[in-house]
Amino acid sequence: MKRIILKAGAEKRSLAGHPWIYDNEVAQILGSSGIAQLEPGETADVESLGKTYLGRAFVNPRSKIIARLYSPSKEGVDRGFFKRRIREALSRRTGYDLRRESARLVFAEADFLPGLIVDRFVGWPLEAVEESLKERPLTFEMAEAALGPPLSWLSIQFLIYGMDCRREEIINAFEEILTNDSPPLGLPAGVLEKSSAKVRELEGLPKQEGLIRGTLPDKGIVLFENGFPFCVNLEKGQKTGHFLDQKDNRRRLAGFTPKGARVLDACAYTGGFGIHAARFGAAAVRAIDVSKDALEMAKKNAELNGVEAQITFGEEDVFDALRRYQRNRRERFDLIILDPPGFAKSRSMLSDALRGYKEINLQAMKLLAPGGVLLTCSCSYALDEGRFKQMIRDAAADAERRLIQLDFRYQCPDHPILVGYDESQYLKCGYYRAF
Repeated sequence: MKRIILKAGAEKRSLAGHPWIYDNEVAQILGSSGIAQLEPGETADVESLGKTYLGRAFVNPRSKIIARLYSPSKEGVDRGFFKRRIREALSRRTGYDLRRESARLVFAEADFLPGLIVDRFVGWPLEAVEESLKERPLTFEMAEAALGPPLSWLSIQFLIYGMDCRREEIINAFEEILTNDSPPLGLPAGVLEKSSAKVRELEGLPKQEGLIRGTLPDKGIVLFENGFPFCVNLEKGQKTGHFLDQKDNRRRLAGFTPKGARVLDACAYTGGFGIHAARFGAAAVRAIDVSKDALEMAKKNAELNGVEAQITFGEEDVFDALRRYQRNRRERFDLIILDPPGFAKSRSMLSDALRGYKEINLQAMKLLAPGGVLLTCSCSYALDEGRFKQMIRDAAADAERRLIQLDFRYQCPDHPILVGYDESQYLKCGYYRAF
C-alpha cells in the first residue's frame, strides 16, 4: 500500500474531520521501495509528517484533490466494504418509510463514500397513472389500489475516479442489499447514471449519463412528496432528476402560507414549492422559470394535484421578472419563494454570486405586502450561512424593509451534514416576515 506523507501542519484539517487532501499539501509519496507514483482510482494511506496515521483514501493524481479519506483505519475496498457502508447509510435514514418515500441513500463524503451519490425514487410510470387514474388530486393510496405496490429506480452519480472504476461492485452491492436485506425494498426497476457534474472533468473523467440496468418509463414517473404527487423525468431532470433535499422545507411552507394568499414562486423549476403553497391554501400562485421543459412538467404536477386553476406559469428570467413586477407598483405578494440555482459553483465565483443573490432578494422584499413572507434559499456550498445571512441583512437595508426571521433550515436529513466537512452543509433556507 502506498503512503501519502503530508507537509508540516497540513494534517490539521484532516484531524478536524475534513476528508480532502490537496496536491499542494503533499510532501512525498512512498511505495514499498521508495518514492512512488499514484495511479488514478487506487487507495493509499495518508500520514502526517510526524507519522500520525490519518486514514485510507481514494486517490487521483490528476485532480487538485489528490486524496479523499474514506476510513480512519486500513480498510480494504471490495463488495463487502460497499455493502457495509450502504447498510450504515440506510441505518441513518430510519426516519423515512423507504417502501413509499423517495430519498437519498448515499450522500458522498457525508456517508463516508466519497464521490458517490445515490438517490432512490419510488413511484409508478406516469403513463400508467394517466391511463388508469383520472380523479384529482391523486393520492398514494389511489395509485397503489389501482396499480399495485410502487416500483423504484436508482439514480447514481459516480463523481470521482475511485468510484467510477468500481461501479459494478457498487451497483451489485445495492441490488443485493435492496432485495435480500430485511425488510426487502425490492430490486430497482432501473438504474440510471447521471454523472454530468463538473467535478468529473476535474477528475479527468468524461461526463456520462444513461440507463445502466433495467428500464425507465419514457414519459417519467409519479412519486409522492409529503403526500402530494409529482411527475419526475429522471433522464431529463437536473442533477439526479428531482431535488429531494427541499422536501422538508416545502412541507414547512404550510405554516407560512396564509389562506387566500397571493404567491410568487420564482425559479419554480417543476413547481415543488408553488404547488405545496397552492395545496396549503394559496388563492393564486405565479410560477416562473427560464426552462420551458421544467414549466411543462410543473403544469402536469399542478393537474395531478388538482390546483391548475390556482397557478399561472411564465417562462421568464428571475432578474427580469422581479424588476418588471417592481415597475408595476400594483404587484404585491403575500409570499415570495426564491430557490435559484447555485450562483457560486466555487469560491472564486462568490463575489459575483453574492451580487446576484442580493439583487433578487432586494427586489423580492420590495414586492412583499406588509407582513408578507420571504422564503429564500441558496444551494451554493461556497456561500456559507454567515455570508448568506449578511446578504439578507444588506438587501433588507437597501430595500428599506425590516425583517423578522421566522425559521432557518438546511437540507433534509437524508443529505447529512458531516461536522468538519463544510461542503456538506450546502443548502440554506430562511423564512422571513417583512414589514
